[in-house]
Amino acid sequence: MHLNYSALLAELAAEVRPLLGQGRVADYIPLLARADPSRFGLAMADLEGGLCGTGDDQESFSIQSISKVFALALTLPRLGEPLWRRVGKEPSGNPFNSLVQLEYERGLPRNPFINAGALVVTDALLSLTGDACGTVLAFLQAQAGPGQVAVDEDIAESEWQHRDRNAALAHFMKSFGNLHNPVDEVLRHYFRQCAIRMNCRQLARAGLFLANHGLCPDGRRLLTRSQAKQINAIMLTCGTYDAAGEFAYRVGLPCKSGVGGGILAIIPNRMALATWSPGLDAQGNSLAGLAVLDHFTTRTGLSIF
Repeated sequence: MHLNYSALLAELAAEVRPLLGQGRVADYIPLLARADPSRFGLAMADLEGGLCGTGDDQESFSIQSISKVFALALTLPRLGEPLWRRVGKEPSGNPFNSLVQLEYERGLPRNPFINAGALVVTDALLSLTGDACGTVLAFLQAQAGPGQVAVDEDIAESEWQHRDRNAALAHFMKSFGNLHNPVDEVLRHYFRQCAIRMNCRQLARAGLFLANHGLCPDGRRLLTRSQAKQINAIMLTCGTYDAAGEFAYRVGLPCKSGVGGGILAIIPNRMALATWSPGLDAQGNSLAGLAVLDHFTTRTGLSIF
């Protein structure tokens, strides 16, 4: 069955419109607190070169924790299996910035998508390249297609000024020898990486390598098939904070969310979807984003299950 995806996305956007304006925007970063929760975008990029979207799909937003996927994908092929000796692969079941579990497990983060784990990945990428954020940014600029992809320096600075919890995580891991670079340097790269701005169309296109077994749209092989499988698996089990079970149940796709309101979803062998709406649920995931992905997989049958 051939679907008119452009029309389908518009229909799905209309279905979730009653959710717009609900939820809370991320307010622990003052600049993110200014986001309008009534905004909504949705886009799809497929392996045949198709690209379409609806709503505010060409308005850029701060991708926040979605950047962790790209940092991991750029670190894993350089470092290989030794990376998993510094960060685990299991769901945390705790808030993304929790200190409790890190103390119990002696500075070894549960997975690369909670903040502690992402800091370890950033630290590793910094050691490997000398410029962790620059490496992530250059990759996204190369893969995202038309339009600007850049760090929002104001948001990065706002995150730096409110860094206490992340600094605590980093210093704690440093005390166990699981952070190799200076804490402030790692934090700067991490915040700037999270403050990268893209739109839904760009994000969907940049995520296509995960739908294509590690092969990027420009023909570059970033990951082996096995590494792409690993990252998709961790996105499914750990990519949406402590709501991964809800996403697996309702959406059935590898997803990574960010508190800026974005979600990247992967349909292996088919496409990548990106949605953005700043109104968040209690776990920090976009209310409208979760709903529209649920509607998409229910309507099309395109889940991994």
